[in-house]
Order: sequence, then C-alpha cells, then structure tokens
Amino acid sequence: MDEAEAIARLKAGDITGLHTLIERYQVQAVQTAALITQDRAMAEDIVQNAFVRIYQRIGQFDDTRLFRPWFLRIVINDALKAAVRQKRHISLDADNDAACLKLIERLEASVEKPEDIIERNEVRETIREAFKELSPRQRAAVVLRYYLGFSEEEMSSKLNCAPGTVKWHLYTARERLRTLLLPFVK
Repeated sequence: MDEAEAIARLKAGDITGLHTLIERYQVQAVQTAALITQDRAMAEDIVQNAFVRIYQRIGQFDDTRLFRPWFLRIVINDALKAAVRQKRHISLDADNDAACLKLIERLEASVEKPEDIIERNEVRETIREAFKELSPRQRAAVVLRYYLGFSEEEMSSKLNCAPGTVKWHLYTARERLRTLLLPFVK
C-alpha cells in the first residue's frame, strides 16, 4: 500500500493505514529522535506517542502536503522538548551508574573483538560523546541537515527560526565538534 492510500485508509478509520506508515517511517523517526535526545528508550517513546497522535489527528493532515516532513517535524519538536526537559532533570547518581555500566560493557566487549572493531567502536563513541556536548537545537540542526538531508529553508521551517539562525546553529555545531574532535584526528 502506498503512502496516499495509507493516509486515506487512516482517515477512514482503518488502522491498517497506520501500520503502513509505521513500517515506512519508524526506524528513521527513532534514529532522528535518538540523535537529538541521546536516549534510545526516550526516542522510542517519543515516536510511539507521535504515531498515536497521528492516528488521533489524521483529520488535520493536509493531503496536498507530504507526510514525511509533517511527521518528522512532530518527532523533532517532541525530541527537542524532551531533550530540554532531560537536561533540566539530570540525576548525577544515575549518570555515574550509567557511565560505569557503559565503561564496563565496552571493556568486556573489547576483550572479545578484533582490533579494527574496537577502533571503530571507539571512534563511534568519541563522536557520540562530542555530539552530546551540542545543545539540543544544534543537534537538531545537524540531524536535519546531515542525516535527513534537509535544505536550510526546510530546516528553518522545521525549527521555527530564521534561515540565518539555522546557519548559525550549523556553524556553531560544526565549530564545537571540530574543537572536540581535533585531539582525536591523527
């Protein structure tokens, strides 16, 4: 079933339309939310709630527009809100426990894996840690531009800010990442 038919079915009350949209967009939506929130479980909850809202409010969707940008805007906005809330409610004890568990898991995994896998995982983790240092808005801008391939105009619309602000978020994010990752460049 194609996207237009899925939306038409959903508007008619047939939940199989939602199933089609979930199959098509769930993975990308979860990855997008996870990149912004830096929390996979939270990202899954955000996307699940977004699909529930889509089901409840599909009548408000304009059939002349594309579904993907409309849906991802919902996910990105919710992820930004969650990331800001999460930043305000950080438990130091939970962070220390989680960091220790991650370190133990990485050490245990490194004993069993070849050197190239270890190195790739270390690089990946270094990039993730640097990405966490960005503000939620900067992470959203990077995700929209480099992961989802949106233009600056589309990003401006999604982030509800002027194109110049989008450029500033991208510039400051790139500069921050460059600063954080420079010591790791060989």
